[in-house]
Amino acid sequence: MNSFPILNVHALTKSYPTGAGPLTVLHDISFSLAQGATCSILGPSGSGKTTLLGLAAGLDLPTSGAVLLNGIALAEISEDERARVRNEHVGFVFQNFQLIPTLTALENVTVPMELRGDRSARTLALDLLQRVGLGERGDHYPAQLSGGEQQRVALARAFINRPKILFADEPTGNLDAETSQTVIEVMLELNRNAGTALVLVTHDPDVAHLTERTIRLRNGEMVE
Repeated sequence: MNSFPILNVHALTKSYPTGAGPLTVLHDISFSLAQGATCSILGPSGSGKTTLLGLAAGLDLPTSGAVLLNGIALAEISEDERARVRNEHVGFVFQNFQLIPTLTALENVTVPMELRGDRSARTLALDLLQRVGLGERGDHYPAQLSGGEQQRVALARAFINRPKILFADEPTGNLDAETSQTVIEVMLELNRNAGTALVLVTHDPDVAHLTERTIRLRNGEMVE
């Protein structure tokens, strides 16, 4: 196993130009995450959590500072290379599930592997659906599933490429408290079994408490 952290965020700052001068949404954020470790980014709405997640995953580039993902400096490679790094190393889970409505649960889970031309997709997808408690629901479409079930399908999809790191943006934001608890427990168990690192964005201290470490943001700055 590599000895360097899976994620290294150094002096990250993100500003946007406005008519009144630059608006800084993140200022001088630094942290690192060891392989297989879990951390939450906690803060109120508008504190910069989703911006930080996007920068850490290479979906956007910082104004200054650096992100190393699996040892790769994201700002120093092309957009196509960043997409390839995400495809190979990263899983995503979003608040609004982002399932494809015209595909069954099983087909939704296999999409990332089929994009890579991997033939073992179906077997692995069936196994993952079993592990998230939806082994019997593979032929159901998203509209036939509850919100919690859709998010568990999204979790299975996120893990099918065996990512080294999972980025979850308010994964329980659209779910009730009981369903949220189930989804988070399933996610943490999948993480442990796969040895995947986790960065979880949340505004809920109870959810953040379930990860090993919490990074608190307020007005775009880290607070202890």
